[in-house]
Amino acid sequence: MKFSIFFEMQLSEPTPEREAQCFRDCVDQAVLADELGYHCVWEVEHHGLYEYSHSSAPEVFLSFVAARTKRIRVGHGVTLLPWRYNHPIRIAERIAVLDILSGGRVNWGTGKSSSLVEQHAFGLDPKELHDQWAEALEMIPRMWSQDVFTHKGRFLEVPPTQVIPKPVQRPHPPMFAACSKPESAAAVGRLGLGALNFAFGADDYLADKVREYRKAVAAASPVGRQKNDHFACTPATLVLDDDRKACAYGLRGARFFLESLSTYYLSQSRPVGPLKVPRDFLPDDELAQAMALRNTEGSQVATIVGDPGSARETVQRFKDIGVDELILVMQMGTVPHALIMESLRTFAEKVMPHFG
Repeated sequence: MKFSIFFEMQLSEPTPEREAQCFRDCVDQAVLADELGYHCVWEVEHHGLYEYSHSSAPEVFLSFVAARTKRIRVGHGVTLLPWRYNHPIRIAERIAVLDILSGGRVNWGTGKSSSLVEQHAFGLDPKELHDQWAEALEMIPRMWSQDVFTHKGRFLEVPPTQVIPKPVQRPHPPMFAACSKPESAAAVGRLGLGALNFAFGADDYLADKVREYRKAVAAASPVGRQKNDHFACTPATLVLDDDRKACAYGLRGARFFLESLSTYYLSQSRPVGPLKVPRDFLPDDELAQAMALRNTEGSQVATIVGDPGSARETVQRFKDIGVDELILVMQMGTVPHALIMESLRTFAEKVMPHFG
């Protein structure tokens, strides 16, 4: 099993100064992750999602990380493909340059964003999101493999053009796509793409997603030049030697993360200004109950919070289900940088070695 880290550049009650510090802190976290042997740094792309995600230029952040690290892979998790966000030629160029300068360390994930904030800001028709994503997804690996690229599709037309440079990974960087439900995991599998999932639900629900994905990817007609049979999950994570402290800060952070996500993605509104989400620690009785329910039958397999022993139990559940990679969401808006650094080290030293 591979272990990676995930960044939203998430901030509770941001100021320009705290926002800038968050970016510097995330670089420090990525550098430490490289030193500790984590597999990949995954970075999102979002626009205007105040507090939930301040990561609007992942290509800049990942380039900076690549220059400061030696081994860890750099992953777009994800690049928004509808052309009003990013023209496919610009995506192909940016990914290729990052692959060259990182020494072939790029993982390329793709997505659409169902947030009305982003869709309206860029003038996107929600009914066209999937088709725009699919057209760009088909175009970009051809740009990387053809000397002269041409395209005439529903949304875009490109006359004969030499799209340069080319990535150094052959035939191109591994390709992934975001998915959430079993049917969307199967759809990603049919395209021969790696699956990037937010972790939620009980073991049976996640196992169903993995099963549907594996069946689909086995029979895939890859949209790229190679099949990528790889299933990843993104659990909210905080692992410290002090079990109660890890749960107090980790569950508080996970709640802020989930409530913020829901505000932007599960409502039909366009929030502006500070989010109306809880930011306090759980009351003692609720915290005790949550701690007692960890890793019990029927419990959610969505967070890895607690001491190393508890974390190993949860990771084993993911492994038994068939997950290939855990992309750990430690950078949550209410979790202090110092605790994230401590968690990165504790997880690497006391959990990772048990899983090869």
